[in-house]
Amino acid sequence: MPSRSEKLFPIFLIIPALAVVFFLVIFPLVWALGLSFYKYNVLRGGEPIFVGLANYIRLLGSEFIWERFVTTAEFVVAAVALEFILGFALAFLFHQEFTGRRLAITLVTMPLLVAPIAAGIFFKYIYDATFGIFTYLIWALTGVQVNMTKDYAMLAVVLLDAWQWTPFMMLFILAGLEAVPKHLLESAEIDRLSWFDKFRVVIWPTIRPLVMLALLFRTMDAFRTFDTVFALTEGGPGTQTELISITLYRIAFKYFRTGEACALAFIVLVIVILLTNLYLRMARRVTE
Repeated sequence: MPSRSEKLFPIFLIIPALAVVFFLVIFPLVWALGLSFYKYNVLRGGEPIFVGLANYIRLLGSEFIWERFVTTAEFVVAAVALEFILGFALAFLFHQEFTGRRLAITLVTMPLLVAPIAAGIFFKYIYDATFGIFTYLIWALTGVQVNMTKDYAMLAVVLLDAWQWTPFMMLFILAGLEAVPKHLLESAEIDRLSWFDKFRVVIWPTIRPLVMLALLFRTMDAFRTFDTVFALTEGGPGTQTELISITLYRIAFKYFRTGEACALAFIVLVIVILLTNLYLRMARRVTE
């Protein structure tokens, strides 16, 4: 029978990890939650003034904040939908064997290695109205001079996000395709099923969990997108691409309304949790 010290030894091993999680995650989260009920300006200092739910009421009653949520929703839906479609097409393409397949997959997934802030700066030069390569190609094909970050700002940030994160969606779907049992595909060929029936009966049930997981991860990540959009447009022109994350940044670090920024951060957190639960319920229904 193990002694008391032997029983406690595993607990002692995990104490450092628990301490790190507490001081770097749990404590700041609880501190920010408490601060969201106070009126506090970190720049001015002084004693925080307790205001209860006033910060939450002010934010939820602000038409400007709701407009930013709508802008964020438009961005998330457009970006994730485009990445899903392109990722599906690329996954089926790379599922086929051809010369240079591994090199092609490596090249396609390279945008995942680029830092988001660097991607935003990179596309800012690509979209430049004077010497940008994208602007030149549009002019060469259509004869029209466009300024993407001014005339089509939301499209510009969606294309940037799709360029960087479509490979993420592709890898998930490709992993699902690789997991489809070969004997089921061979049986479908023997039964002379059409491509659609083969996809519906054999392929989709296998890749469905990975597709739902990829959509969940991308939706959560797209909802909190900040660095690429801020580097590319800074939320402009006007407020056309001002996502809720950019508004949160400005409240916290431009206007220094710390308590209000904490309240908005927790509102965003609740929305992300609700979206996560919605996806999980949808995934559970689909797999039943």
